[in-house]
Amino acid sequence: MSDETMIARKEGRAGRLTFNRPKALNALDHDMAMAIEAALDAWRDDPEVDLVVIDAEDERAFCSGGDIAAVYRAGIAGDYAPGRDFWRDEYRMNAKIAEFPKPIVAFMQGFVMGGGVGVGGHASHRIIGESTQVAMPESGIGLIPDVGGTLLLARAPGRVGEYLGVTGTRMGAADALYAGFADRFLPETTWDTVKARLIESGDVATLPEGEAPPEPGSLASLQPEIDAAFAAPDIHGVIDALEVEGGDFAGRCLKAIRRNSALSMEATMRLIRTTRAENTIRAALEHEFRFTWRAAELGDFLEGVRAQIIDKDRNPHWKYALDTLPEEAVARMLEPLGPDWAIWEETK
Repeated sequence: MSDETMIARKEGRAGRLTFNRPKALNALDHDMAMAIEAALDAWRDDPEVDLVVIDAEDERAFCSGGDIAAVYRAGIAGDYAPGRDFWRDEYRMNAKIAEFPKPIVAFMQGFVMGGGVGVGGHASHRIIGESTQVAMPESGIGLIPDVGGTLLLARAPGRVGEYLGVTGTRMGAADALYAGFADRFLPETTWDTVKARLIESGDVATLPEGEAPPEPGSLASLQPEIDAAFAAPDIHGVIDALEVEGGDFAGRCLKAIRRNSALSMEATMRLIRTTRAENTIRAALEHEFRFTWRAAELGDFLEGVRAQIIDKDRNPHWKYALDTLPEEAVARMLEPLGPDWAIWEETK
């Protein structure tokens, strides 16, 4: 296997992209995002490429998220440009996946989180298996569900999107299908054969019909409780509703909410609802970029990464408590960027 962290090549009638950072659970860094974009640009009008297959080495993860270590180090030093450049380029790549004129088939095993959702979640054909665990846990590190995640969350049934975005709850295969983060379940033992047929034929019609996952999900049965609590106008209303509701589900939600960044959770709810109204990948990414542009400088991102990833003390000191979150702080994170707006222009 190549030493490249993102392997791009042509095989048969397919363009192939393979995550190849198993020691880092295939975390997506800036160079990998640029490699995906370059391959898509090259294959877009290539008559030898009928479809694209995206997969990953290592059974533990398709992509566990964005590699934000470099962004953190720069941000701590007061340099916010590396993070802004990474997110800008990553988002442009996410949009190209969503808008690609040829079929893209993503095979997503193991962890599919954050940046991994941004790659696989916008493919035209999204395959999951027994080991798949999908989540958008960004509120726990002082960010928001980005990489177009607010679009997927906005399209989920009822208020499932608000619930998943605020709490960062992981979904197994059945729940990922229910929430609209995947299209079909195929046993992972069949994937090599399925890929070989796609590569040889260049025809997505060779994909087998999806099967029912062996393990049932919980989102469908929880839908009434989710809708009752997460239809509230803001995070404070959600907390009030959960406290009145009581029970195991409400208790689990409140535990997650009290652990995450208040600023991130309130912004997440607003972004999901804005995107639900506009319902396009570009609108989702543009609104998300308003927050991520400011996340290191004005938000909880650096502290969240420190607590969860760097020091791993799991004890973040957020800028605001749930009961002291000022409206102006949320509004500031979501203001238009004005002349800094260049999300669709390449930076390299």
